[in-house]
Amino acid sequence: MREKPIILVTNDDGITAPGIRALVEAVKDLGQVIVVAPDSPQSGMGHAITMGVPLRVNKVDVFEGIESWQCSGTPVDCVKLARDKILHRKPDVCVSGINHGANHSINVIYSGTMSAAMEAAIEGVPSAGFSLLDFSFEADFSVAKAVAHGITKRLLDSAVPRHTLLNVNIPRLAAKDFKGLKVCRQAYAKWDEEFEHRVDPRGKDYYWMVGRFVNMDKGEDTDVQALKDGYASVVPVKFDLTDYKMKDWLLGEWKDEVK
Repeated sequence: MREKPIILVTNDDGITAPGIRALVEAVKDLGQVIVVAPDSPQSGMGHAITMGVPLRVNKVDVFEGIESWQCSGTPVDCVKLARDKILHRKPDVCVSGINHGANHSINVIYSGTMSAAMEAAIEGVPSAGFSLLDFSFEADFSVAKAVAHGITKRLLDSAVPRHTLLNVNIPRLAAKDFKGLKVCRQAYAKWDEEFEHRVDPRGKDYYWMVGRFVNMDKGEDTDVQALKDGYASVVPVKFDLTDYKMKDWLLGEWKDEVK
């Protein structure tokens, strides 16, 4: 008999978040699911790893019939520990999420959800990060679960390249209004931020980051536009950050000084 594929499930909202429970439910019939996730929220941690302090990982009974571990570290720590100490081999696929809130456009840089998936992709594991555009603890994950199930099944069944990494965002819509998947590019959009100055009850200054999301990209083929139009955006992501156009420009413009 063919061995069941191993599906590593992780997130950045913490092992008790509703989103990761929805993801486990979405993929549990596709293989042997093993959960390794942070023991507390780790949103915005990006690709941070823990150095200089011990990491702790404990087996927990959170999802019925599913082997689950909580880790004191970051989302990337969870994937590294899963690979080295819990699974003892590469999983067949890694899925991260379902995040509470968007990870489209520039958010992919900061996202712990996507960094966990990226860490698995770096190790040659086809991976996807899933995010629902709804911050509510009572969010309806029914559409997101269907999307996660379908994409995870394709990652398992298709001969995808070993470093495949997908950033999947799902709009906040009822099933009847959802239009399906759209493969697109990352929009040039970002947060316009500032820091509000405040004073605590002891008279000490502190700062609170606030801001608004600004989309400078009017293209019809972006993740932001796809979500606006009622589609789930699927953006293939690379961890090679080399700007090849700039590399060629530098080689041409600085040819007398560089090789």
